[in-house]
Amino acid sequence: MSPTPTPLHPTVAEVTARITARSAATRTAYLDRMAAAHAEGPVRRGLACSNLAHGFAAMDGVDKEALRAARAPGVAIVSSYNDLLSAHQPMQEYPAWLKKSVRSAGGVAQFAGGVPAMCDGITQGRAGMELSLFSREVIAMSTAIALSHDMFDAALLLGVCDKIVPGLLIGALSFGHLPAVLVPAGPMNSGLPNKEKARVRQLYAEGLATREDLLDAEAASYHSAGTCTFYGTANSNQMVVEVMGLHLPGASFVQPGSALRQALTEEAGRRVVAISRGEEYTPVSRILDEKAFVNGVIALLATGGSTNHTMHLVAIAAAAGIQLTWDDFSDLSAVVPLLARVYPNGSADINHFHAAGGLQFLVGTLLDAGFLHEDVHTVAGFGLHRYRAEPILSDGELVWRDVPTRSLDEEVLRPAWRPFAADGGLRMVEGNLGRAVVKVSAVAPEHRVVQAPARVFTTQEAFTAAFQAGELDRDVVVVIRQQGPQANGMPELHGLTPALGVLMDRGHAVALLTDGRMSGASGKIPAAIQVTPEAAVGGPIARVADGDVIRLDASSGSLDVLVGDEELARRELVDGPPSEASWTGTGRELFAALRRAVGPADQGASVFGGLTPEHFGTPAFTIQEVGQ
Repeated sequence: MSPTPTPLHPTVAEVTARITARSAATRTAYLDRMAAAHAEGPVRRGLACSNLAHGFAAMDGVDKEALRAARAPGVAIVSSYNDLLSAHQPMQEYPAWLKKSVRSAGGVAQFAGGVPAMCDGITQGRAGMELSLFSREVIAMSTAIALSHDMFDAALLLGVCDKIVPGLLIGALSFGHLPAVLVPAGPMNSGLPNKEKARVRQLYAEGLATREDLLDAEAASYHSAGTCTFYGTANSNQMVVEVMGLHLPGASFVQPGSALRQALTEEAGRRVVAISRGEEYTPVSRILDEKAFVNGVIALLATGGSTNHTMHLVAIAAAAGIQLTWDDFSDLSAVVPLLARVYPNGSADINHFHAAGGLQFLVGTLLDAGFLHEDVHTVAGFGLHRYRAEPILSDGELVWRDVPTRSLDEEVLRPAWRPFAADGGLRMVEGNLGRAVVKVSAVAPEHRVVQAPARVFTTQEAFTAAFQAGELDRDVVVVIRQQGPQANGMPELHGLTPALGVLMDRGHAVALLTDGRMSGASGKIPAAIQVTPEAAVGGPIARVADGDVIRLDASSGSLDVLVGDEELARRELVDGPPSEASWTGTGRELFAALRRAVGPADQGASVFGGLTPEHFGTPAFTIQEVGQ
């Protein structure tokens, strides 16, 4: 029996209601399409004999017979495994475990396809980073290719980091009549304390540490298999999708290589078979409804998670026929309390968060305070209360138990009634420069308002050169433009943080303004990121000149250049995005079509375009209405 839910906070209820109303036509059409796909039953039953024979030719024994007779649920395994990246390396063993557990539950699992996985940590500051955001769309399309063989009744999606989980979900939602369970890998053990890593990075930026010093610190931080332990997009992914009901309860932050990690992975195989048919049938389209997306946003806000999700969640929602906007994030952020301090928003890492009570305590306190929807479908069953329990091994068996009703470390994780801050970790700012996102959870209140002259750059290299030449040793708003989706794929700009931190520590008022990204690694510098419209399409940021005074007020939500609007509009554009000819090398030329097709950041920075009647086969609304 589920507990009696606390009355929902009125703002949460209002935001959910307006998302539902705004999405009524597209959501209904999407669900109708999924219902029609499910009505066909297991599609492989209708395959021509040659088609079906191709689908089980490589199988043997009971699995082959079960697929031939179409009497057992077929389960697709789609994985981002590679052994280059620490977060994905543990997944090498997962397919064998999953095939065995699916078989024990009466199903047959096949490795249906792999998806690419790139690491922003490796590509940071390199040309490869300009493919990073676009890789989400490639992953979505790769997932669709894997599932397009019409052999499957359910899917197991193996992925962790940045674009991988959003891409897997966007692809899976095109097959939303299938149940799907996400299977994570877990974080690596804690290494060098994050404050020490940041200290060495800043010393290196000042020329006070050697490359060998820096490499020693980085190698001690990123040192083994598993997800990086800071609270960036990878761990934000895990937090968000578990609260949205797509992981088994407690699966997100169990470390790889442990018996519990293997038990949870194997249970995912058994569980996906259970929800693939009969009374427990729970397709991913049913789980990812308006309430689930609101729950995901709230978990993100309550923990000070990655700003990348202001794009990823919008894009995933669109794939489910749901129209989620930055205004929804903003209004929820105004009321959702900040309950976690995890680096870069504090000194603790994700393992410390997990040990303090973790996601289970977080879900419990947010439910008790009326900030989460309890009445939702999950892969574990109906009701979010299931995610208050933590998994353990008892005599070798996987069971779930209640967690303590108090945080075990209130320097890291607090109850809703005693938060670190009364509102969430994100702000939406707006003014004559457009709209942008600011992650304030790591920014001290005295640094959230900056008014200073601009210094404009179009590359990270030009900024670094100016910093090293001492040209920025003053109050300054650093503007890095031509970094948006249509300019160069919207790379993350983590490499700016140490130098900007040096300027702030010297007593200067410093802020960053960019149409690029900073993600979950955003630190103590106030940064208005993902500015839209971006410079590449003629947004106001393209007309800012050196010396213009810019005011960023993350407290009141304003972003303005103190220049008359008419004067700003009259200015000629002095720079532009890379040309087709220059945007080459490191495979970038292969992504030129995506760069031309990508949409704005506040609509998910997606190449799949906005929702239209043609997507859903219904003329019940106009394109203009969908965009409102």
